[in-house]
Amino acid sequence: MALDDLKPLDTTSLCTYCDPQGFPFETTATLDPIELPIGQERARGAVEFAIRTTGSGYNLFAMGPPGLGKQAMVHELISQDAAALDVPPDWCYVNNFSDPQRPRALNLPPGRGTGLRDDMEQLVEELHGALPAAFEGEDYQNRVEELEAELKDRQQQAMQALGEEAETAGIALLHTPTGFAFAPKGTDGNVIKPDDFNALANSEKEKIKKSIEKLQDRLQSVLRQFPIWARDIREKIRELNREVATFAVGHLIEALRESYEDLPAVVDYLHHVELDVVQNFALFRPPGDGERPNHEPRTLSDPLQRYRVNVLVDNGGLDAAPVVYEDLPSLLNLLGRVEHESRMGALITDFTLIRPGALHRANGGFLLLDAHDFLSQMFAWDSLKRALRAGEIRLDIPDRMLQLISTTSLEPEPIPLRVKVVMMGDRRLYYLLQRLDPDVAELFKVVADFEETVDRSPDSHLDFARLCASMAKKHNLRPFDRAAVARFVDRASRIADDSAKLTTHLGDLAELLQEADYWAGSAEREVATGDDVERAVREQEKRLGRIPEHIHESIGDGTLLIDTSGTQVGQVNGLSVAELGRTRFGQPSRITATVRLGDGKLIDIERETELGGPIHSKGVLIIAGYLSAHYGGMTPLSMSASLVFEQSYGLVEGDSASVAELCALLSALSGMPILQSCAVTGSVNQHGRVQPIGGVNEKIEGFFDACRALGPVKNQTVVIPRSNVRNLMLRRDVVQAAEAGDFQVFAVETIDEALSVLTGADAGERNDQGEFPPESVNGRVVSRLAEFASARSAFANSGKTEIRGTERGG
Repeated sequence: MALDDLKPLDTTSLCTYCDPQGFPFETTATLDPIELPIGQERARGAVEFAIRTTGSGYNLFAMGPPGLGKQAMVHELISQDAAALDVPPDWCYVNNFSDPQRPRALNLPPGRGTGLRDDMEQLVEELHGALPAAFEGEDYQNRVEELEAELKDRQQQAMQALGEEAETAGIALLHTPTGFAFAPKGTDGNVIKPDDFNALANSEKEKIKKSIEKLQDRLQSVLRQFPIWARDIREKIRELNREVATFAVGHLIEALRESYEDLPAVVDYLHHVELDVVQNFALFRPPGDGERPNHEPRTLSDPLQRYRVNVLVDNGGLDAAPVVYEDLPSLLNLLGRVEHESRMGALITDFTLIRPGALHRANGGFLLLDAHDFLSQMFAWDSLKRALRAGEIRLDIPDRMLQLISTTSLEPEPIPLRVKVVMMGDRRLYYLLQRLDPDVAELFKVVADFEETVDRSPDSHLDFARLCASMAKKHNLRPFDRAAVARFVDRASRIADDSAKLTTHLGDLAELLQEADYWAGSAEREVATGDDVERAVREQEKRLGRIPEHIHESIGDGTLLIDTSGTQVGQVNGLSVAELGRTRFGQPSRITATVRLGDGKLIDIERETELGGPIHSKGVLIIAGYLSAHYGGMTPLSMSASLVFEQSYGLVEGDSASVAELCALLSALSGMPILQSCAVTGSVNQHGRVQPIGGVNEKIEGFFDACRALGPVKNQTVVIPRSNVRNLMLRRDVVQAAEAGDFQVFAVETIDEALSVLTGADAGERNDQGEFPPESVNGRVVSRLAEFASARSAFANSGKTEIRGTERGG
């Protein structure tokens, strides 16, 4: 394309404004709100499919950058479907009387879990009165006394018979403080004194000793019967106690059984409660009154906790399936935990200290998780996979994983799991997780990919107006007039970096509307206007503009060397974008090139000093390929060149400066000066085609601000790839400068077109003989390369081994 054919872009191409007159309303107060994020039909279909599909593994991963309204849309769609689903049952943990370390899990219809808990508390209270009363009754006391009297009579009869036997043998049975003893009796019936006994004949004494020994054996035999008789009586008393306890408890338990006869698991539990109460009735008697329980629990601070009900999940207040969002998805918050109490230096626990997790609360419904928060929690991903695969929740898993010291712990009965999990995160996280763990595809079979932009059209403009109305209602904001909505649409297009698109990033747009409402309030307006939206945009940029302002100050005072007027050989203004947090701004950089006689080597100083990233290095290698293919032909290049970003002290990355670098290099080769009032951005391929880049608006505005820092903006130009024209949504002051003819934007498709604009001369095209016009830029480049080739040949013929040449360029 000839130089005369290159024209700057029309100002209408620099920013596509929304016409306020195209809206059929005066303010958003008259519009119906729109409930869901716009432009998400694909994602909506995926969400609906996932939540309505049955089968294993049909969980959902909603992916896209933050601020697109993923959580709001997913929650709304799920809530709509959850309303048609049955409310899941309550879940309770109760004591396992045969193995207290393994509590039982009971499921009951919604709301009946708390009923069972209250009924068991009422039962314990009633047993506190019924059991002591039964054991204090006259019938019970009389029967116990009869049994005790029976034991006493039996003992007395045995001792009386032994006494009579001893009396027959002339021996007295004596009851001493230390027990029983035998002593011989005299003819007078009294016990013989020791002196009298010693005076007896030896034969008589021997006879008495044998009789006493025989009676001692009989006494031992009788005394051995006493514990047996006592045990028999105690067993009869225990049997009596069981009869009394069963009678006192039976009618109370029976009333409960009738209430829960439709729940066999509860009836079975009540049966075990009855057996345990009968066996441990002494728990309900005052301390020291009667016998203690056979196996009083050691893990309970209150022994009667054994009869309580731990309602883990109470769904009685729900009218639909649960939808749970867990904002802190740690392992314990997800799967639940077993808490411990410190008592006498030891950590103990029981089934009443079992606490639910998000999976318990969402069981039978839906669980929503933020992927980044979830995956940052230790053990959480593996535990969730295990629960989804097994279809059950095991509380002993996290307890064992995280247990640092030996404690008394529990192994609660697993609870069946039926839940739909929705994970929300960005695309990078999903693809990384999928690459690292093949189970992702099995467990999350449905992916909802949220769009970041929507096409601009009258319909989408009206949708955005309704979106304004929705946000105003949600955040209690003032209505917005048509001009405000039009400016809102323009800003949405600028955020999307595309004049034909609108961003769906609701977070940024909501902030803009709230700030516009603030400025409308400051001006005491009842309706927010376009000026308020414009003021909000300016204030946002001002708050984040400290670093760009310092850069422009450095350009203005000459610390950063940038020329915006005059001409220079081998020097061009390249454009780059810096992104720091939420701040994104463009700035010009001086790029210079030098050339000399050599062997075709192109030195990238950034790469040589390890300040160039791989993409930038690739761009320089593409430049070398273009030079060889475009100018080398059948002759090797006999030049060496150096490229550098001046005053660059950090990493240079990206290939968006490759057009600028190539133009600087061709300027140095041809000797044609480059207009310093121009700046250029774009990447180039090996065939000289200019390719699109990112951040084109920020780059143009960055050069505009740099020009303004050095003086009035006058006759400055930016060259961009033609394929980036659709991305133009420039600031109003930039557009106004273009309308005044002080600032121009050229769009080019080839490196030759860029050269023509930057040098103000024709780049030159090959004729039928394959030659460039001698005075064109390309012609000068070919001529200079021919000089290098001749010089190199002369050096080679002279036998010299070192090639030296003068440098040309900035």
